[in-house]
Amino acid sequence: MNSNWRSVLFRHMALLVGTSLLLGLFTKAWGWSVALCLAAYLAWLLTGLLRLRHWLEHAEPDDEVPHASGLWEELYDRIHYQKRRSRQARDRLQAVINRAQKSTAALKDAVVMLDRDGNLEWWNPAARTLLGLTAPQDTGQAVTNLIRHPRFKDYFDRQNFHDPLELPSPINPQLQLQFFITLYGQSEHLMVVRDVTRLQLLEQMRKDFVANVSHELRTPLTVITGYLETLLDNVDQINPRWLRPMQQMQQQAGRMQNLLNDLLMLARLEATEYPSDNQPVAVDLLLLSIRADAQALSGERQHRISLEADPHLKLKGSESELRSAFSNLVFNAVKYTPDEGEIQIRWWGNEQGGHLSVQDSGIGIEPRHISRLTERFYRVDASRASDTGGTGLGLAIVKHVLLRHHGRLDVISTVGQGSTFTCHFPHNQLVQRNAPNSRD
Repeated sequence: MNSNWRSVLFRHMALLVGTSLLLGLFTKAWGWSVALCLAAYLAWLLTGLLRLRHWLEHAEPDDEVPHASGLWEELYDRIHYQKRRSRQARDRLQAVINRAQKSTAALKDAVVMLDRDGNLEWWNPAARTLLGLTAPQDTGQAVTNLIRHPRFKDYFDRQNFHDPLELPSPINPQLQLQFFITLYGQSEHLMVVRDVTRLQLLEQMRKDFVANVSHELRTPLTVITGYLETLLDNVDQINPRWLRPMQQMQQQAGRMQNLLNDLLMLARLEATEYPSDNQPVAVDLLLLSIRADAQALSGERQHRISLEADPHLKLKGSESELRSAFSNLVFNAVKYTPDEGEIQIRWWGNEQGGHLSVQDSGIGIEPRHISRLTERFYRVDASRASDTGGTGLGLAIVKHVLLRHHGRLDVISTVGQGSTFTCHFPHNQLVQRNAPNSRD
């Protein structure tokens, strides 16, 4: 209302009182006069309210404002103005929604909106192609009832969507899909599904190529290594000037052999999702053997290697794969720790699960390198890796072994002070052993 609404109300009250006094003067019934005037005023107000209600219910957007006077005219104008603004805001919002729906409809990726309980609310046309969703039958259905793969149900129930999930399409097993889920609003879910079949085929081709080349190179490399060993065993019959080149050839052949072994190891790890020989492994005994090998590798460098392992705690998995992963961590500590440095190996369990840590007093790693350590052939310092004989695949093997055993790797390092590599395993991978085994 405008600023003179008080004066309008005052005039109405003055008119009501004046009319009541005038009617009472003629009738001498003052009380009935006031009551009659109030009733008439209320009837006028009620009639105006009913008229306003009828207009609000039946008015079309283009209808004119009904004729009124006084406060009613002001009220009609204000309501009409607010309705027009609301309609304009609604039209703008609807235009944005329409553009968003058209843009998502043009996407080749499926976009699915879920409520906080995981029930379907809306999806674009690509979701019908990739996931087989149909409207209106699937509206309101739980997404886990329509995508029934156990891994998807476990992924959705854990509510940990940091990493995407790859699964076959529920309507076409030949299609490989990648699921991204993001939480927004009041814990609603936005699920984006991408067809990565072509990328997976390319990745499989790469894996097959590496595996085949590595396998084919083993035979000629074995022949070359065998002849070099034979020649070097008869060093007295070799021209002295050929001795050093042949020793270097043997050294490089050994490095190549290690590289091929690591490549084949990675190929085997990627070929299956979980170790076939999944049995409880006595980690304390495994680490005892690895420590002995590390001590031999240290040799004259005289590293102090300590071991602290819970003898009651076993880890389910493949002993050969776990040996490969753990030994990579320990041997790396030996390689990159200065002479007479200290290396601590620990295996323990707590409420978060099982943990294996390898801590060294070595040269440390700069923070910018840590996130890329598990990439294939990634080296913090290529010249240093060449000196130590590394292949650049050790930590990639560690990563794949941990993934296959539902574990993860954490790295904490300070340049000049050393590094700590810690493997974490969930509770369902652990087995308690009643009778402890003795060890050194």
